[in-house]
Amino acid sequence: MSYWVVGSLALITALVLLLPFSVKRVEEELEVFLLIMGCAALTVSGLWNWHIVKESLVEPLKISLAVLVAGYLFRSGRGRMEDLIERLGRRIGIRHSLFVLIVALAFLSSLLTAIIAALVLCEILHHLKLDRPSRVRAAVYACYAIGLGAALTPLGEPLSTIVTARLQGPPHNAGFFWLAGLLWLWVTPAILAVAAVAAYARPLGREAAAGQGADQARETHKALLLRAARVYVFVAALVYLGEGLSPVAEKLIPALKGWQLYWLGLTSAALDNATLAAAGIVPSMSREQILSFTLSLLVSGGVLIPGNIPNIISAAKLGIKSREWAGAALPVGGALLLLYFLALGAIY
Repeated sequence: MSYWVVGSLALITALVLLLPFSVKRVEEELEVFLLIMGCAALTVSGLWNWHIVKESLVEPLKISLAVLVAGYLFRSGRGRMEDLIERLGRRIGIRHSLFVLIVALAFLSSLLTAIIAALVLCEILHHLKLDRPSRVRAAVYACYAIGLGAALTPLGEPLSTIVTARLQGPPHNAGFFWLAGLLWLWVTPAILAVAAVAAYARPLGREAAAGQGADQARETHKALLLRAARVYVFVAALVYLGEGLSPVAEKLIPALKGWQLYWLGLTSAALDNATLAAAGIVPSMSREQILSFTLSLLVSGGVLIPGNIPNIISAAKLGIKSREWAGAALPVGGALLLLYFLALGAIY
């Protein structure tokens, strides 16, 4: 691989990481920007082919269709869900309700998938009628919890599916519950911690009645279709971006030491953590190396909107911008990364 290709792909990565926070138009049209960057990465790498084009057309379908169908289902059943959430809030209070719901969604996501969990989360946050700052924080922290919980089985999210498939042969012989055995002691405290931060760290503001009406009015056929379309473009862009940057990842990752591999996981904040899992997880890795790299990918995937599917769905449905997301996610993500790093170093 030439220095020109490596330099160009490094520049594309830097632009993906920086421009959404410094250029307002990029932040507003993040899906289109990522699609352009993905096409550029594929062009620089010389990897354009019919297979990747087909994958970019097919892969986003199930996610965008799930978003669209769930939007109509939730809209038709809005009254019943609102009654259930209000009854729960009256019994145990809004803070305890939020904590319980986030923890429940986190663990159920390993069976229901992170996509369904994120859609239910958005509907819950709508019915809790939080003001915008509280809603953004709750969405970000809940997506951390969902991303961590979904990794416990291959059903939960693309990352866990890829890791299990890569390790199903010797020496690990990974089965359906292999990741649960590896991760549950590590992710359970983090899920409880982020749920507690979402529910108890700051006062939960409630939106005014006018804000509630405006939010209801946005749920038109056009709004539902547009949201599904934005998710479709977002996922297609990540397919291109991940494939275009894969040559650098495949050459770089095998040469790294354990701690270097851990911190490389930070790039999954912008590149989708499943992409790095596909490039970095190999059967020859030890159990400790797999644990370290996977934890890094799971936490880093929550830092920015492109990092994982729950982020993308929640940001699209709730209208969360890149700077808002990063502002809420970086302190928690940084703390989790540092704590995991220190704990792994102490144990291994």
